[in-house]
Amino acid sequence: MLVGRAKHQAGALSGELRKRGAAVIEIPFIEIRRPRSFRPLDAALRNLDTYDWLILTSVNGVEAMWERLAKLRLTKKSLKHLRIAAIGPATKKAIERRGVKVNVVPKEYVAESVIRSLRNRVKGKRVLLVRAKVARDVIPIQLRKAGALVSVAEAYETVVPRSSRTRLRSALANSRQRPHVITFTSSSTVRNFVALLGSQEMGIDKIKLASIGPVTSSTLRELGLRVDIRAKEFTIPGLVDAIMLAAAELGSSRSER
Repeated sequence: MLVGRAKHQAGALSGELRKRGAAVIEIPFIEIRRPRSFRPLDAALRNLDTYDWLILTSVNGVEAMWERLAKLRLTKKSLKHLRIAAIGPATKKAIERRGVKVNVVPKEYVAESVIRSLRNRVKGKRVLLVRAKVARDVIPIQLRKAGALVSVAEAYETVVPRSSRTRLRSALANSRQRPHVITFTSSSTVRNFVALLGSQEMGIDKIKLASIGPVTSSTLRELGLRVDIRAKEFTIPGLVDAIMLAAAELGSSRSER
Protein backbone atom coordinates (compact mmCIF):
# COMPACT_ATOMS: atom_id res chain seq x y z
CA MET A 1 0.00 0.00 0.00
CA LEU A 2 1.21 3.50 -0.81
CA VAL A 3 0.05 6.20 1.62
CA GLY A 4 0.32 9.73 0.30
CA ARG A 5 -0.87 11.81 3.27
CA ALA A 6 1.23 14.67 4.60
CA LYS A 7 4.25 13.39 6.54
CA HIS A 8 2.94 14.37 10.00
CA GLN A 9 -0.46 12.78 9.32
CA ALA A 10 0.45 9.54 7.56
CA GLY A 11 0.78 7.60 10.81
CA ALA A 12 -2.93 7.13 11.46
CA LEU A 13 -3.68 5.60 8.06
CA SER A 14 -0.42 3.65 7.87
CA GLY A 15 -0.89 2.31 11.39
CA GLU A 16 -4.40 1.02 10.69
CA LEU A 17 -3.29 -0.63 7.46
CA ARG A 18 -0.32 -2.29 9.17
CA LYS A 19 -2.63 -3.60 11.93
CA ARG A 20 -4.58 -5.35 9.17
CA GLY A 21 -1.40 -6.95 7.82
CA ALA A 22 -0.59 -4.58 4.95
CA ALA A 23 2.93 -3.57 3.95
CA VAL A 24 2.97 0.23 3.76
CA ILE A 25 5.13 2.73 1.88
CA GLU A 26 4.81 6.38 2.92
CA ILE A 27 5.50 9.01 0.25
CA PRO A 28 3.76 12.33 1.00
CA PHE A 29 1.84 13.89 -1.86
CA ILE A 30 1.19 17.08 0.10
CA GLU A 31 3.15 19.31 2.44
CA ILE A 32 1.45 21.62 4.92
CA ARG A 33 2.87 25.13 5.13
CA ARG A 34 2.03 28.37 6.86
CA PRO A 35 0.13 30.86 4.69
CA ARG A 36 2.09 33.83 3.40
CA SER A 37 0.43 35.95 6.06
CA PHE A 38 -1.57 35.24 9.20
CA ARG A 39 -2.99 38.78 9.24
CA PRO A 40 -6.51 37.89 7.98
CA LEU A 41 -6.78 34.95 10.42
CA ASP A 42 -5.38 36.98 13.31
CA ALA A 43 -7.80 39.82 12.58
CA ALA A 44 -10.72 37.40 12.63
CA LEU A 45 -9.55 35.78 15.87
CA ARG A 46 -9.17 39.16 17.57
CA ASN A 47 -12.81 39.85 16.66
CA LEU A 48 -14.35 36.48 17.51
CA ASP A 49 -16.96 38.24 19.62
CA THR A 50 -18.52 39.55 16.40
CA TYR A 51 -19.17 36.04 15.01
CA ASP A 52 -22.02 33.61 15.70
CA TRP A 53 -20.63 30.48 14.01
CA LEU A 54 -17.18 28.98 13.47
CA ILE A 55 -16.63 26.29 10.83
CA LEU A 56 -13.47 24.20 10.81
CA THR A 57 -12.90 21.82 7.92
CA SER A 58 -9.78 19.87 8.93
CA VAL A 59 -7.44 18.90 11.74
CA ASN A 60 -4.77 21.08 10.10
CA GLY A 61 -7.10 24.04 10.38
CA VAL A 62 -7.77 23.31 14.05
CA GLU A 63 -4.05 23.05 14.85
CA ALA A 64 -3.17 26.22 12.96
CA MET A 65 -6.00 28.19 14.55
CA TRP A 66 -5.05 27.16 18.07
CA GLU A 67 -1.44 28.11 17.43
CA ARG A 68 -2.58 31.58 16.43
CA LEU A 69 -4.91 31.83 19.45
CA ALA A 70 -1.94 31.09 21.69
CA LYS A 71 0.21 33.58 19.82
CA LEU A 72 -2.45 36.25 20.32
CA ARG A 73 -2.83 35.23 23.99
CA LEU A 74 -6.46 34.29 23.48
CA THR A 75 -8.00 31.37 25.36
CA LYS A 76 -10.85 28.97 24.68
CA LYS A 77 -13.09 31.42 26.59
CA SER A 78 -13.05 33.60 23.47
CA LEU A 79 -14.89 30.76 21.66
CA LYS A 80 -17.47 30.16 24.38
CA HIS A 81 -20.28 32.10 22.71
CA LEU A 82 -19.78 30.49 19.29
CA ARG A 83 -21.65 27.61 17.75
CA ILE A 84 -19.07 25.38 16.09
CA ALA A 85 -19.34 23.07 13.09
CA ALA A 86 -16.67 20.52 12.24
CA ILE A 87 -16.28 18.44 9.08
CA GLY A 88 -15.62 14.88 10.18
CA PRO A 89 -14.96 13.06 13.44
CA ALA A 90 -11.20 13.71 13.37
CA THR A 91 -11.79 17.48 13.20
CA LYS A 92 -14.41 17.22 15.96
CA LYS A 93 -12.01 15.23 18.15
CA ALA A 94 -9.22 17.75 17.59
CA ILE A 95 -11.52 20.60 18.73
CA GLU A 96 -12.94 18.75 21.74
CA ARG A 97 -9.45 17.71 22.83
CA ARG A 98 -8.89 21.42 23.43
CA GLY A 99 -11.91 21.63 25.69
CA VAL A 100 -14.33 23.23 23.23
CA LYS A 101 -17.80 21.88 22.41
CA VAL A 102 -18.73 21.05 18.82
CA ASN A 103 -22.38 21.70 17.99
CA VAL A 104 -22.67 20.29 14.46
CA VAL A 105 -20.96 17.43 12.64
CA PRO A 106 -22.58 16.74 9.24
CA LYS A 107 -23.76 13.21 8.49
CA GLU A 108 -21.39 13.07 5.53
CA TYR A 109 -17.99 14.65 5.83
CA VAL A 110 -18.12 16.86 2.73
CA ALA A 111 -18.91 20.52 2.13
CA GLU A 112 -22.37 19.83 0.71
CA SER A 113 -23.42 18.10 3.93
CA VAL A 114 -22.19 21.07 5.98
CA ILE A 115 -24.47 23.30 3.94
CA ARG A 116 -27.46 21.00 4.47
CA SER A 117 -26.77 21.00 8.22
CA LEU A 118 -26.45 24.78 8.52
CA ARG A 119 -28.65 26.26 5.79
CA ASN A 120 -31.63 26.85 8.09
CA ARG A 121 -29.55 28.08 11.04
CA VAL A 122 -27.37 30.84 9.64
CA LYS A 123 -29.68 33.46 8.14
CA GLY A 124 -28.49 36.85 9.36
CA LYS A 125 -25.63 35.25 11.31
CA ARG A 126 -21.92 36.01 11.01
CA VAL A 127 -19.91 32.92 10.11
CA LEU A 128 -16.13 32.45 10.24
CA LEU A 129 -14.79 29.68 8.01
CA VAL A 130 -11.20 28.65 8.80
CA ARG A 131 -9.66 26.54 6.03
CA ALA A 132 -6.75 25.92 3.66
CA LYS A 133 -5.62 28.52 1.14
CA VAL A 134 -6.72 26.35 -1.78
CA ALA A 135 -10.18 25.01 -1.07
CA ARG A 136 -13.54 24.72 -2.77
CA ASP A 137 -15.82 27.73 -2.40
CA VAL A 138 -18.99 25.66 -2.00
CA ILE A 139 -19.44 26.44 1.70
CA PRO A 140 -19.10 30.27 1.60
CA ILE A 141 -21.10 30.62 -1.61
CA GLN A 142 -24.02 28.49 -0.47
CA LEU A 143 -24.14 29.86 3.08
CA ARG A 144 -24.19 33.40 1.70
CA LYS A 145 -27.14 32.37 -0.47
CA ALA A 146 -28.80 31.18 2.75
CA GLY A 147 -28.41 34.67 4.21
CA ALA A 148 -25.23 34.26 6.24
CA LEU A 149 -22.45 36.85 6.43
CA VAL A 150 -19.41 34.66 5.78
CA SER A 151 -15.75 35.52 6.37
CA VAL A 152 -13.04 33.16 5.13
CA ALA A 153 -9.65 33.00 6.87
CA GLU A 154 -6.78 30.93 5.53
CA ALA A 155 -4.94 29.01 8.25
CA TYR A 156 -2.49 27.01 6.11
CA GLU A 157 -1.71 26.00 2.55
CA THR A 158 -0.87 22.71 0.88
CA VAL A 159 2.00 22.47 -1.60
CA VAL A 160 3.63 19.75 -3.70
CA PRO A 161 6.59 18.17 -1.84
CA ARG A 162 9.16 18.12 -4.63
CA SER A 163 11.37 15.74 -2.68
CA SER A 164 8.71 13.03 -3.16
CA ARG A 165 9.04 12.97 -6.97
CA THR A 166 12.09 10.69 -7.15
CA ARG A 167 10.79 8.38 -4.43
CA LEU A 168 7.38 8.05 -6.08
CA ARG A 169 8.74 7.33 -9.54
CA SER A 170 11.21 4.82 -8.08
CA ALA A 171 8.43 2.99 -6.21
CA LEU A 172 6.28 2.78 -9.32
CA ALA A 173 9.08 1.85 -11.71
CA ASN A 174 9.99 -1.40 -9.94
CA SER A 175 7.37 -4.00 -10.92
CA ARG A 176 8.35 -6.23 -7.99
CA GLN A 177 7.98 -3.50 -5.38
CA ARG A 178 5.17 -1.54 -7.01
CA PRO A 179 2.29 -0.99 -4.52
CA HIS A 180 -1.01 -2.79 -5.13
CA VAL A 181 -3.03 0.17 -3.80
CA ILE A 182 -2.50 3.95 -3.65
CA THR A 183 -4.60 5.88 -1.14
CA PHE A 184 -6.03 9.35 -1.72
CA THR A 185 -7.43 11.26 1.25
CA SER A 186 -8.23 14.62 -0.37
CA SER A 187 -8.42 16.38 -3.71
CA SER A 188 -5.04 17.94 -2.95
CA THR A 189 -3.40 14.53 -2.69
CA VAL A 190 -4.83 13.64 -6.12
CA ARG A 191 -3.71 16.84 -7.84
CA ASN A 192 -0.26 16.69 -6.29
CA PHE A 193 0.14 13.00 -7.17
CA VAL A 194 -0.52 13.87 -10.81
CA ALA A 195 1.96 16.76 -10.59
CA LEU A 196 4.62 14.49 -9.06
CA LEU A 197 4.00 11.81 -11.66
CA GLY A 198 4.24 14.21 -14.59
CA SER A 199 3.54 12.76 -18.02
CA GLN A 200 4.75 9.28 -17.13
CA GLU A 201 2.24 6.44 -16.77
CA MET A 202 4.52 4.32 -14.55
CA GLY A 203 2.17 1.31 -14.52
CA ILE A 204 -0.72 3.11 -12.81
CA ASP A 205 -3.17 0.95 -14.76
CA LYS A 206 -1.96 -2.06 -12.71
CA ILE A 207 -2.55 -0.36 -9.34
CA LYS A 208 -5.84 0.04 -7.46
CA LEU A 209 -6.68 3.64 -6.55
CA ALA A 210 -8.53 4.11 -3.25
CA SER A 211 -10.57 7.25 -2.49
CA ILE A 212 -11.77 8.49 0.91
CA GLY A 213 -14.88 10.27 -0.39
CA PRO A 214 -16.94 11.66 -3.27
CA VAL A 215 -15.03 14.92 -3.71
CA THR A 216 -11.71 13.05 -3.88
CA SER A 217 -13.28 10.54 -6.29
CA SER A 218 -14.55 13.37 -8.49
CA THR A 219 -11.04 14.86 -8.66
CA LEU A 220 -9.55 11.48 -9.60
CA ARG A 221 -12.00 11.16 -12.50
CA GLU A 222 -11.54 14.80 -13.49
CA LEU A 223 -7.81 14.13 -13.91
CA GLY A 224 -8.35 10.96 -15.92
CA LEU A 225 -7.76 8.44 -13.12
CA ARG A 226 -9.96 5.56 -12.02
CA VAL A 227 -11.68 5.08 -8.68
CA ASP A 228 -11.26 1.40 -7.87
CA ILE A 229 -11.97 1.51 -4.13
CA ARG A 230 -14.42 3.86 -2.42
CA ALA A 231 -14.88 4.37 1.31
CA LYS A 232 -18.51 4.09 2.45
CA GLU A 233 -17.76 6.24 5.49
CA PHE A 234 -15.60 9.20 4.51
CA THR A 235 -13.00 8.72 7.24
CA ILE A 236 -9.60 7.04 7.65
CA PRO A 237 -11.19 3.94 9.29
CA GLY A 238 -13.77 3.87 6.48
CA LEU A 239 -11.02 3.99 3.86
CA VAL A 240 -9.10 1.18 5.59
CA ASP A 241 -12.25 -0.96 5.73
CA ALA A 242 -12.88 -0.41 2.01
CA ILE A 243 -9.30 -1.34 1.12
CA MET A 244 -9.35 -4.49 3.25
CA LEU A 245 -12.71 -5.53 1.77
CA ALA A 246 -11.38 -5.04 -1.76
CA ALA A 247 -8.26 -7.04 -0.89
CA ALA A 248 -10.36 -9.87 0.54
CA GLU A 249 -12.60 -9.95 -2.52
CA LEU A 250 -9.56 -9.98 -4.81
CA GLY A 251 -8.02 -12.84 -2.82
CA SER A 252 -11.29 -14.77 -2.93
CA SER A 253 -11.66 -14.37 -6.70
CA ARG A 254 -8.09 -15.56 -7.24
CA SER A 255 -8.61 -18.65 -5.07
CA GLU A 256 -11.71 -19.59 -7.07
CA ARG A 257 -9.80 -19.69 -10.33
